[in-house]
Amino acid sequence: MRRRLLALVCVSASLLTGCGVMSDSAAQRRTVTVWLMQHSASQDFLDRFTEEFEREHETLDLDIRIQEWTGIGEKVQQALRGKDADGPDVIEVGNTQVSAYAESDGLLDLTLESMRDWGRDDWLPGLAEPGRWGSQQYGIPWYAANRVVVYRKDLFRAAGVTPPKTRDEWLEITERLDTGDTQGIYLAGQDWYTLAGFIWEEGGELATERDGVWRGALDSEAALRGMDFYRRLQRLGDGPVDADEEHPPQAGVFAEGRVAQIVAVPGLVRAIVQQNPGLEDEIGYFPVPGKEAGRPGAVFTGGSDLVVPAGTDVEDAAVEVVAALTGARWNTDLARTMNYVPNKADLAGSVAGEEGLEAMAAGAARGRATPATPRWSVVEADNPIKEYMTKVLTGADPGKEAERAARRITETLAFE
Repeated sequence: MRRRLLALVCVSASLLTGCGVMSDSAAQRRTVTVWLMQHSASQDFLDRFTEEFEREHETLDLDIRIQEWTGIGEKVQQALRGKDADGPDVIEVGNTQVSAYAESDGLLDLTLESMRDWGRDDWLPGLAEPGRWGSQQYGIPWYAANRVVVYRKDLFRAAGVTPPKTRDEWLEITERLDTGDTQGIYLAGQDWYTLAGFIWEEGGELATERDGVWRGALDSEAALRGMDFYRRLQRLGDGPVDADEEHPPQAGVFAEGRVAQIVAVPGLVRAIVQQNPGLEDEIGYFPVPGKEAGRPGAVFTGGSDLVVPAGTDVEDAAVEVVAALTGARWNTDLARTMNYVPNKADLAGSVAGEEGLEAMAAGAARGRATPATPRWSVVEADNPIKEYMTKVLTGADPGKEAERAARRITETLAFE
């Protein structure tokens, strides 16, 4: 990096001319370049964090640069290869992207700091687990978001039902809500992130790894039970069996006023209310129910981790930035500011009083991520899971279709 070359020049100059040449405090300052993604944090939050961090670290300056998600993968890979002369020292990445970057030895191993200083065992598993590659921790959890059940309070009152505590109760009340022109639930047939939670709740997996070899696992008995629950729930509404939740956008379907429930992140409610302001006071939230009362169901956890490129020339300073952003003080501030779930379950109290965030935080404790292999992104691009779901929902044999989908996943994960 350019900064590394400048540092070497300065060291050489000091050896030739004496320490007095470098006595000016400005010459001792260092800059930490931070790449954060668009909309992850408000400008007000970033301004407050920068001012406080620089006040507490008198020799450090922060240079925060906002990036677009589109095309970010190649841009990060290029930075990790050291081809950007003014590259980043800290990078925000999607929690499921860490393994792809760590595989190429481009990231700094932060296992020691994670265990010694940052309370790794307390992090939300859906953020912490995909941040590991092998036994090393490279991605440090920053924030999380996961699905909850968004429901119509007025329709629940009219049907004489209350939010369920278990999955069996969920089926029962949804069947009562599914009457006349009202859909008990709008659940698109290819909402595979929601299906993943049901599979995990049954003890199944999307794929499993043994001795470094990944295999599709949709054909396990547990995974088939998860799909069967999805089928039973999905039929209690009119969601299309051959499309996902964005085709059409389920916010628009809910806003039309004839849907009792959807499974979505709470932030989607903003779009709903924009389209139908009359629903603002009638929308409620509860965690996706689990098999047992008092224990929310497993859910997919999305969100971001922070990583440090292995080639940074301000390693200690970059680690300080990561420690500050992911520590309790600024992490809870970010959660309140941006309606996120904090990175530790014991910080959930920071969002108390916000119904949607409370429901999301409760579910996040059972959060999971997709299989921690760099090849999983290729699986998602082809996505045999969606095709499998549609076939089952249209009457095909679940076992045979699960075997076919699992085989395609295995072949994709094995391809080099």
